[in-house]
Amino acid sequence: METYLSIVVPAYNEELRIDATLRAIQCYAAAQPFRVEIIVVDDGSTDATAEVVGRCRGVRLLRVSPNRGKGHAVRHGALGAAGKFMLFTDADLSAPIEEADTLFAALESSGADTAIGSRAIRRDLIGVRQPLMRDYSGRCYNLLVQRLTGLEIHDTQCGFKLFRMERTRRAFELQRVERFGFDPELLLLIARLGGKIVEVPVHWNHRPTSKVRFPRDPMRMLADLVGLRSRTNRADHSP
Repeated sequence: METYLSIVVPAYNEELRIDATLRAIQCYAAAQPFRVEIIVVDDGSTDATAEVVGRCRGVRLLRVSPNRGKGHAVRHGALGAAGKFMLFTDADLSAPIEEADTLFAALESSGADTAIGSRAIRRDLIGVRQPLMRDYSGRCYNLLVQRLTGLEIHDTQCGFKLFRMERTRRAFELQRVERFGFDPELLLLIARLGGKIVEVPVHWNHRPTSKVRFPRDPMRMLADLVGLRSRTNRADHSP
């Protein structure tokens, strides 16, 4: 049977929660009328993440060494996926895996190529909120994304996105940003290649064990965004 959906989970030092995450995803996959493959990309973990995943039947493990970053892990998983559609989800399942149905419904109704989960459109769907400083910095970052890229997206950073791979694979092939700032680049590439993106409100809960580290990672994300703007300007003005 042809694989319809690939679920990619980028993971870095997730030994304490990856088993529960994969059990939830497997339950979701077993309830679907189509074939689902589950791929975990172990991004150079230094703990027992790979060993835990290896004990989960029906889960494909891809290993990256040394650590390259979430963007590289998602790209690696996407390009190794067999599904007609590819969903990537954060390992903490901040957005419940069942919200994939919401993204699928949005793709079907809109004819879009990419459906991205959003915390910004309906904030009443947020159960556990982020700490105030992190929430504020996230909003500022997304305003910068809009200003510097022209993307009319309110939340590029929610780790829950669904792609039609036939229409978006080329964007993954062209993606260069490897760490947390990869989302704006990937979405901008999809848009520039003629793809349609729809932003979809999803239920979401903050998990306190996030791998984003302040101020290092936000500074890297800002640098990646400035670099993306520079590359975009050069492309726009090239003969």
